[in-house]
Amino acid sequence: MFAEIITIGDEILIGQIVDTNSAFIAKELNKIGVSVYQITSVQDDKEHILAALKEAKARSSIVIVTGGLGPTKDDITKHTFCEFFGDTLVEDKEVLCHVEALFKKYITTAPISEINRKQAQVPSKATVLHNAYGTAPGMWFEEEGTVFISLPGVPFEMKNLMTTEVLPKIAAHFDRPHIIHKTLVTYGLGESAIANRIEAWEDNLPPFIKLAYLPNLGKVRLRLTAKGPDKVQLEKAIDEVSQKLYPLIADILFGIEDNENLEEIIGKLFTEKKMTLATAESCTGGKIAEEITSVPGASNYFKGGIVSYATETKIEVLQVPKKIIDRYSVVSAEVASLMAQNVKKLLNTDFSIATTGNAGPTKGDSEADIGTVYIAIATPKGVITEKFNMGSHRERIVQKAVNKGFEMLQKEILKF
Repeated sequence: MFAEIITIGDEILIGQIVDTNSAFIAKELNKIGVSVYQITSVQDDKEHILAALKEAKARSSIVIVTGGLGPTKDDITKHTFCEFFGDTLVEDKEVLCHVEALFKKYITTAPISEINRKQAQVPSKATVLHNAYGTAPGMWFEEEGTVFISLPGVPFEMKNLMTTEVLPKIAAHFDRPHIIHKTLVTYGLGESAIANRIEAWEDNLPPFIKLAYLPNLGKVRLRLTAKGPDKVQLEKAIDEVSQKLYPLIADILFGIEDNENLEEIIGKLFTEKKMTLATAESCTGGKIAEEITSVPGASNYFKGGIVSYATETKIEVLQVPKKIIDRYSVVSAEVASLMAQNVKKLLNTDFSIATTGNAGPTKGDSEADIGTVYIAIATPKGVITEKFNMGSHRERIVQKAVNKGFEMLQKEILKF
Protein backbone atom coordinates (compact mmCIF):
# COMPACT_ATOMS: atom_id res chain seq x y z
CA MET A 1 0.00 0.00 0.00
CA PHE A 2 2.15 2.84 -1.32
CA ALA A 3 1.53 6.54 -1.84
CA GLU A 4 3.55 9.25 -3.52
CA ILE A 5 3.57 12.95 -2.75
CA ILE A 6 4.23 15.55 -5.45
CA THR A 7 4.72 19.18 -4.43
CA ILE A 8 4.46 21.82 -7.11
CA GLY A 9 6.14 25.22 -6.99
CA ASP A 10 9.29 26.99 -8.10
CA GLU A 11 9.43 28.55 -4.63
CA ILE A 12 10.25 25.14 -3.16
CA LEU A 13 12.97 24.37 -5.69
CA ILE A 14 14.78 27.69 -5.20
CA GLY A 15 14.64 27.36 -1.42
CA GLN A 16 12.29 30.30 -0.91
CA ILE A 17 9.99 28.16 1.24
CA VAL A 18 10.45 24.87 3.06
CA ASP A 19 8.21 21.97 2.08
CA THR A 20 6.44 21.19 5.35
CA ASN A 21 3.37 19.82 3.57
CA SER A 22 5.05 16.55 2.61
CA ALA A 23 6.11 15.84 6.19
CA PHE A 24 2.57 16.36 7.47
CA ILE A 25 0.96 14.29 4.71
CA ALA A 26 3.45 11.42 5.13
CA LYS A 27 2.93 11.34 8.88
CA GLU A 28 -0.86 11.27 8.57
CA LEU A 29 -0.83 8.60 5.87
CA ASN A 30 1.42 6.44 8.01
CA LYS A 31 -1.10 6.58 10.84
CA ILE A 32 -3.71 4.85 8.65
CA GLY A 33 -1.35 2.22 7.25
CA VAL A 34 -0.22 3.91 4.02
CA SER A 35 3.53 3.97 3.35
CA VAL A 36 4.99 6.82 1.33
CA TYR A 37 7.14 5.43 -1.47
CA GLN A 38 8.53 8.70 -2.83
CA ILE A 39 8.30 12.47 -2.41
CA THR A 40 8.94 14.63 -5.47
CA SER A 41 9.11 18.40 -5.91
CA VAL A 42 8.53 19.79 -9.39
CA GLN A 43 8.54 23.24 -10.94
CA ASP A 44 5.51 25.11 -12.26
CA ASP A 45 5.85 23.48 -15.66
CA LYS A 46 3.16 21.42 -17.40
CA GLU A 47 5.48 18.84 -18.96
CA HIS A 48 7.36 18.33 -15.70
CA ILE A 49 4.12 17.81 -13.78
CA LEU A 50 2.74 15.40 -16.41
CA ALA A 51 5.92 13.32 -16.26
CA ALA A 52 5.77 13.19 -12.45
CA LEU A 53 2.13 12.06 -12.50
CA LYS A 54 2.83 9.34 -15.07
CA GLU A 55 5.81 7.99 -13.11
CA ALA A 56 3.93 8.06 -9.81
CA LYS A 57 0.96 6.21 -11.32
CA ALA A 58 3.23 3.34 -12.32
CA ARG A 59 4.49 2.90 -8.75
CA SER A 60 1.75 3.79 -6.30
CA SER A 61 -1.91 3.35 -5.43
CA ILE A 62 -2.30 6.92 -4.14
CA VAL A 63 -0.77 10.11 -5.57
CA ILE A 64 -1.20 13.30 -3.54
CA VAL A 65 -0.33 16.60 -5.23
CA THR A 66 -0.07 19.93 -3.40
CA GLY A 67 0.27 23.40 -4.83
CA GLY A 68 -0.51 25.24 -8.03
CA LEU A 69 -4.24 25.74 -7.36
CA GLY A 70 -4.32 29.52 -7.01
CA PRO A 71 -6.24 31.92 -9.27
CA THR A 72 -3.22 33.36 -11.10
CA LYS A 73 -1.67 32.29 -14.41
CA ASP A 74 1.31 30.56 -12.81
CA ASP A 75 -1.03 28.11 -11.04
CA ILE A 76 -1.46 25.40 -13.68
CA THR A 77 -2.34 22.26 -11.72
CA LYS A 78 -6.03 22.08 -12.74
CA HIS A 79 -5.21 22.55 -16.41
CA THR A 80 -2.48 19.94 -16.22
CA PHE A 81 -4.83 17.41 -14.60
CA CYS A 82 -7.28 18.06 -17.44
CA GLU A 83 -4.60 17.17 -19.98
CA PHE A 84 -3.50 14.13 -17.99
CA PHE A 85 -7.05 12.73 -17.80
CA GLY A 86 -8.26 14.02 -21.17
CA ASP A 87 -10.76 16.24 -19.36
CA THR A 88 -12.20 19.77 -19.42
CA LEU A 89 -12.99 22.34 -16.75
CA VAL A 90 -16.57 22.91 -15.63
CA GLU A 91 -18.03 25.32 -13.11
CA ASP A 92 -19.02 23.80 -9.79
CA LYS A 93 -21.89 25.86 -8.37
CA GLU A 94 -21.26 24.83 -4.75
CA VAL A 95 -17.62 25.91 -4.97
CA LEU A 96 -18.67 29.21 -6.56
CA CYS A 97 -21.13 29.92 -3.75
CA HIS A 98 -18.41 29.12 -1.21
CA VAL A 99 -15.90 31.46 -2.90
CA GLU A 100 -18.44 34.28 -3.04
CA ALA A 101 -19.35 33.73 0.62
CA LEU A 102 -15.69 33.87 1.67
CA PHE A 103 -15.19 37.18 -0.15
CA LYS A 104 -18.33 38.63 1.34
CA LYS A 105 -17.36 37.64 4.87
CA TYR A 106 -13.61 38.24 4.97
CA ILE A 107 -12.47 40.39 2.04
CA THR A 108 -13.97 43.86 2.27
CA THR A 109 -11.19 45.84 0.57
CA ALA A 110 -11.97 44.69 -2.99
CA PRO A 111 -14.91 43.08 -4.78
CA ILE A 112 -14.67 39.52 -6.03
CA SER A 113 -13.19 39.36 -9.53
CA GLU A 114 -13.66 36.98 -12.43
CA ILE A 115 -10.21 35.57 -11.65
CA ASN A 116 -11.43 34.58 -8.20
CA ARG A 117 -14.64 33.09 -9.61
CA LYS A 118 -12.52 30.84 -11.82
CA GLN A 119 -11.54 28.97 -8.66
CA ALA A 120 -14.94 27.28 -9.04
CA GLN A 121 -13.84 25.68 -12.32
CA VAL A 122 -12.76 22.07 -11.76
CA PRO A 123 -12.12 19.08 -14.05
CA SER A 124 -15.40 17.33 -14.80
CA LYS A 125 -14.00 13.94 -13.74
CA ALA A 126 -12.99 15.21 -10.31
CA THR A 127 -14.82 14.61 -7.06
CA VAL A 128 -14.66 17.98 -5.31
CA LEU A 129 -13.26 18.05 -1.75
CA HIS A 130 -14.63 20.98 0.23
CA ASN A 131 -11.96 23.48 1.32
CA ALA A 132 -13.56 25.23 4.28
CA TYR A 133 -10.64 27.64 4.73
CA GLY A 134 -9.87 28.73 1.16
CA THR A 135 -11.11 29.27 -2.36
CA ALA A 136 -9.23 26.40 -4.04
CA PRO A 137 -11.14 23.12 -3.65
CA GLY A 138 -9.41 19.80 -3.26
CA MET A 139 -9.95 17.22 -6.00
CA TRP A 140 -10.15 13.41 -6.05
CA PHE A 141 -9.65 11.41 -9.25
CA GLU A 142 -9.65 7.67 -9.90
CA GLU A 143 -8.07 6.00 -12.91
CA GLU A 144 -7.05 2.40 -13.48
CA GLY A 145 -6.79 1.57 -9.78
CA THR A 146 -4.83 4.68 -8.80
CA VAL A 147 -6.32 7.54 -6.80
CA PHE A 148 -5.02 11.05 -7.53
CA ILE A 149 -5.66 13.77 -4.96
CA SER A 150 -4.97 17.45 -5.56
CA LEU A 151 -4.72 19.79 -2.57
CA PRO A 152 -3.91 23.50 -2.17
CA GLY A 153 -0.36 24.32 -1.12
CA VAL A 154 -1.36 26.66 1.73
CA PRO A 155 -0.48 24.52 4.78
CA PHE A 156 -3.48 25.23 7.00
CA GLU A 157 -5.88 24.65 4.10
CA MET A 158 -4.11 21.44 3.11
CA LYS A 159 -4.09 20.12 6.68
CA ASN A 160 -7.80 20.67 7.14
CA LEU A 161 -8.57 18.95 3.83
CA MET A 162 -6.34 15.99 4.73
CA THR A 163 -8.02 15.59 8.11
CA THR A 164 -11.65 16.12 7.15
CA GLU A 165 -11.82 14.85 3.57
CA VAL A 166 -8.82 12.89 2.32
CA LEU A 167 -7.97 10.50 5.16
CA PRO A 168 -11.56 9.32 5.70
CA LYS A 169 -11.98 8.70 1.95
CA ILE A 170 -8.70 6.76 1.73
CA ALA A 171 -9.66 4.69 4.77
CA ALA A 172 -13.00 3.84 3.19
CA HIS A 173 -11.56 3.16 -0.27
CA PHE A 174 -8.57 0.91 0.48
CA ASP A 175 -7.82 -2.14 2.61
CA ARG A 176 -4.66 -1.17 4.45
CA PRO A 177 -2.13 -2.91 6.71
CA HIS A 178 -1.36 -1.61 10.17
CA ILE A 179 1.89 0.26 10.82
CA ILE A 180 3.00 0.50 14.45
CA HIS A 181 5.87 2.70 15.60
CA LYS A 182 7.56 2.97 18.96
CA THR A 183 10.37 5.48 19.43
CA LEU A 184 12.78 5.41 22.36
CA VAL A 185 14.70 8.61 23.06
CA THR A 186 18.29 8.30 24.28
CA TYR A 187 20.77 10.98 25.31
CA GLY A 188 24.49 10.99 25.96
CA LEU A 189 25.73 8.15 23.73
CA GLY A 190 26.44 8.18 20.00
CA GLU A 191 24.74 6.16 17.30
CA SER A 192 27.62 3.73 16.71
CA ALA A 193 28.18 3.14 20.42
CA ILE A 194 24.51 2.29 20.88
CA ALA A 195 24.60 -0.01 17.86
CA ASN A 196 27.55 -1.92 19.35
CA ARG A 197 25.79 -2.21 22.68
CA ILE A 198 22.52 -3.63 21.29
CA GLU A 199 23.91 -5.60 18.33
CA ALA A 200 22.89 -9.04 19.58
CA TRP A 201 19.37 -7.82 20.42
CA GLU A 202 19.01 -6.20 16.98
CA ASP A 203 20.17 -9.35 15.18
CA ASN A 204 17.33 -11.28 16.82
CA LEU A 205 14.48 -8.97 15.83
CA PRO A 206 11.65 -10.72 13.96
CA PRO A 207 11.64 -9.97 10.21
CA PHE A 208 8.49 -7.82 10.35
CA ILE A 209 10.05 -5.40 12.87
CA LYS A 210 12.64 -2.88 11.67
CA LEU A 211 14.94 -0.68 13.76
CA ALA A 212 16.02 2.79 12.65
CA TYR A 213 18.64 5.01 14.31
CA LEU A 214 17.74 8.72 14.21
CA PRO A 215 20.67 10.79 15.57
CA ASN A 216 20.29 14.51 16.24
CA LEU A 217 22.77 16.69 18.16
CA GLY A 218 23.32 14.89 21.43
CA LYS A 219 20.39 12.49 21.24
CA VAL A 220 19.57 9.34 19.31
CA ARG A 221 16.05 8.10 18.78
CA LEU A 222 15.56 4.38 18.25
CA ARG A 223 12.44 3.80 16.19
CA LEU A 224 10.88 0.35 16.06
CA THR A 225 8.42 -0.20 13.21
CA ALA A 226 6.15 -3.21 12.73
CA LYS A 227 3.90 -3.66 9.70
CA GLY A 228 1.23 -6.29 9.12
CA PRO A 229 -2.47 -7.18 9.06
CA ASP A 230 -3.05 -7.84 12.78
CA LYS A 231 -2.72 -4.70 14.94
CA VAL A 232 -2.96 -6.55 18.27
CA GLN A 233 -0.18 -8.96 17.34
CA LEU A 234 2.02 -6.12 16.10
CA GLU A 235 1.59 -4.18 19.34
CA LYS A 236 2.35 -7.30 21.37
CA ALA A 237 5.50 -8.01 19.35
CA ILE A 238 6.72 -4.41 19.64
CA ASP A 239 6.16 -4.51 23.41
CA GLU A 240 8.03 -7.82 23.78
CA VAL A 241 11.15 -6.67 21.91
CA SER A 242 11.06 -3.32 23.76
CA GLN A 243 11.08 -5.08 27.14
CA LYS A 244 14.27 -6.87 26.09
CA LEU A 245 15.84 -3.61 24.92
CA TYR A 246 15.16 -1.50 28.02
CA PRO A 247 17.82 -3.10 30.28
CA LEU A 248 20.47 -2.59 27.57
CA ILE A 249 19.94 1.18 27.39
CA ALA A 250 18.54 1.96 30.85
CA ASP A 251 21.30 4.45 31.66
CA ILE A 252 20.69 6.56 28.52
CA LEU A 253 16.92 6.13 28.02
CA PHE A 254 14.96 9.32 28.61
CA GLY A 255 11.52 8.44 27.38
CA ILE A 256 9.30 6.79 24.84
CA GLU A 257 8.42 9.35 22.24
CA ASP A 258 5.14 8.05 20.78
CA ASN A 259 4.87 11.30 18.82
CA GLU A 260 6.15 13.30 21.81
CA ASN A 261 9.44 15.13 22.01
CA LEU A 262 11.43 15.75 25.17
CA GLU A 263 9.94 19.17 25.85
CA GLU A 264 6.48 17.58 25.79
CA ILE A 265 7.63 14.83 28.15
CA ILE A 266 9.12 17.45 30.48
CA GLY A 267 5.90 19.45 30.30
CA LYS A 268 3.92 16.43 31.46
CA LEU A 269 6.31 15.92 34.35
CA PHE A 270 5.96 19.52 35.50
CA THR A 271 2.18 19.31 35.18
CA GLU A 272 1.96 16.02 37.10
CA LYS A 273 4.23 17.27 39.87
CA LYS A 274 2.56 20.71 39.95
CA MET A 275 5.92 22.46 39.72
CA THR A 276 6.98 25.55 37.80
CA LEU A 277 9.87 26.58 35.56
CA ALA A 278 11.74 29.72 34.47
CA THR A 279 14.59 30.24 32.00
CA ALA A 280 17.60 32.56 31.79
CA GLU A 281 19.29 32.23 28.42
CA SER A 282 22.37 33.79 26.91
CA CYS A 283 23.97 31.74 24.13
CA THR A 284 20.72 29.89 23.32
CA GLY A 285 18.97 33.20 22.66
CA GLY A 286 15.52 32.17 23.88
CA LYS A 287 15.33 28.86 22.01
CA ILE A 288 14.74 26.88 25.20
CA ALA A 289 11.76 29.08 26.03
CA GLU A 290 10.58 28.85 22.42
CA GLU A 291 10.53 25.05 22.49
CA ILE A 292 8.89 24.96 25.92
CA THR A 293 6.10 27.28 24.80
CA SER A 294 5.52 25.29 21.61
CA VAL A 295 3.82 22.70 23.83
CA PRO A 296 0.09 23.33 24.40
CA GLY A 297 -0.61 23.97 28.07
CA ALA A 298 2.90 25.23 28.85
CA SER A 299 1.40 28.18 30.72
CA ASN A 300 0.48 25.74 33.48
CA TYR A 301 4.12 25.39 34.51
CA PHE A 302 6.27 27.87 32.57
CA LYS A 303 6.26 31.30 34.21
CA GLY A 304 8.60 33.02 31.77
CA GLY A 305 12.18 33.62 30.75
CA ILE A 306 14.86 36.24 30.34
CA VAL A 307 17.14 36.38 27.32
CA SER A 308 20.17 38.00 28.93
CA TYR A 309 22.23 38.05 25.76
CA ALA A 310 24.33 41.07 26.72
CA THR A 311 26.60 41.10 29.75
CA GLU A 312 24.92 44.23 31.14
CA THR A 313 21.56 42.42 31.09
CA LYS A 314 23.00 39.68 33.27
CA ILE A 315 24.17 42.37 35.67
CA GLU A 316 21.18 44.73 35.60
CA VAL A 317 18.26 42.32 35.24
CA LEU A 318 19.52 39.01 36.64
CA GLN A 319 21.59 40.72 39.34
CA VAL A 320 24.75 38.75 38.62
CA PRO A 321 27.46 40.78 40.42
CA LYS A 322 29.91 42.47 38.05
CA LYS A 323 32.81 41.38 40.26
CA ILE A 324 31.81 37.72 39.68
CA ILE A 325 31.83 38.25 35.93
CA ASP A 326 35.15 40.10 36.09
CA ARG A 327 36.70 37.36 38.16
CA TYR A 328 35.38 34.24 36.42
CA SER A 329 34.28 35.53 32.96
CA VAL A 330 30.74 35.80 31.63
CA VAL A 331 31.08 32.24 30.25
CA SER A 332 31.65 30.35 33.47
CA ALA A 333 30.04 27.93 35.88
CA GLU A 334 29.73 30.68 38.46
CA VAL A 335 27.76 32.97 36.18
CA ALA A 336 25.52 30.17 34.88
CA SER A 337 24.75 29.12 38.44
CA LEU A 338 23.84 32.65 39.53
CA MET A 339 21.71 33.18 36.42
CA ALA A 340 19.71 30.06 37.27
CA GLN A 341 19.36 30.90 40.96
CA ASN A 342 18.40 34.51 40.37
CA VAL A 343 15.79 33.90 37.66
CA LYS A 344 14.26 31.21 39.86
CA LYS A 345 13.98 33.73 42.68
CA LEU A 346 12.85 36.57 40.38
CA LEU A 347 9.97 34.57 38.87
CA ASN A 348 9.28 32.52 42.00
CA THR A 349 9.51 29.07 40.43
CA ASP A 350 10.47 25.58 41.60
CA PHE A 351 13.02 25.04 38.81
CA SER A 352 15.01 27.12 36.41
CA ILE A 353 17.48 26.54 33.61
CA ALA A 354 20.27 28.89 32.53
CA THR A 355 22.75 28.88 29.66
CA THR A 356 25.86 30.92 28.96
CA GLY A 357 28.46 30.16 26.34
CA ASN A 358 30.45 31.09 23.28
CA ALA A 359 28.58 30.12 20.11
CA GLY A 360 30.94 32.06 17.83
CA PRO A 361 32.06 33.05 15.33
CA THR A 362 33.88 35.53 17.62
CA LYS A 363 34.50 35.25 21.34
CA GLY A 364 32.56 38.34 22.44
CA ASP A 365 32.90 39.27 26.14
CA SER A 366 34.70 36.07 27.11
CA GLU A 367 37.97 34.40 26.17
CA ALA A 368 36.39 30.96 26.53
CA ASP A 369 36.87 28.74 23.49
CA ILE A 370 34.11 28.80 20.89
CA GLY A 371 31.78 25.92 21.63
CA THR A 372 32.14 26.24 25.39
CA VAL A 373 28.72 26.18 27.07
CA TYR A 374 27.73 26.13 30.73
CA ILE A 375 24.25 24.93 31.65
CA ALA A 376 22.81 25.30 35.15
CA ILE A 377 19.65 23.80 36.62
CA ALA A 378 18.32 25.32 39.83
CA THR A 379 16.04 22.99 41.80
CA PRO A 380 14.26 23.19 45.17
CA LYS A 381 17.36 21.58 46.69
CA GLY A 382 20.17 23.52 45.02
CA VAL A 383 21.85 24.14 41.68
CA ILE A 384 23.65 21.78 39.26
CA THR A 385 26.05 23.23 36.70
CA GLU A 386 27.89 21.42 33.90
CA LYS A 387 30.43 22.49 31.28
CA PHE A 388 30.30 21.27 27.68
CA ASN A 389 32.25 21.67 24.47
CA MET A 390 29.65 21.76 21.69
CA GLY A 391 32.00 22.01 18.69
CA SER A 392 32.58 24.95 16.36
CA HIS A 393 29.40 25.30 14.27
CA ARG A 394 27.23 28.11 15.63
CA GLU A 395 23.78 26.66 14.91
CA ARG A 396 24.78 23.21 16.11
CA ILE A 397 26.24 24.65 19.31
CA VAL A 398 22.95 26.36 20.11
CA GLN A 399 20.76 23.32 19.34
CA LYS A 400 23.10 20.96 21.21
CA ALA A 401 22.86 23.27 24.23
CA VAL A 402 19.06 23.25 24.04
CA ASN A 403 18.95 19.45 23.83
CA LYS A 404 21.46 19.01 26.66
CA GLY A 405 19.54 21.49 28.78
CA PHE A 406 16.34 19.48 28.40
CA GLU A 407 18.25 16.28 29.20
CA MET A 408 19.62 17.78 32.40
CA LEU A 409 16.23 19.25 33.35
CA GLN A 410 14.46 15.92 32.98
CA LYS A 411 17.07 14.18 35.12
CA GLU A 412 16.54 16.67 37.92
CA ILE A 413 12.75 16.81 37.92
CA LEU A 414 12.59 13.00 38.04
CA LYS A 415 14.30 13.20 41.44
CA PHE A 416 11.25 14.88 42.96
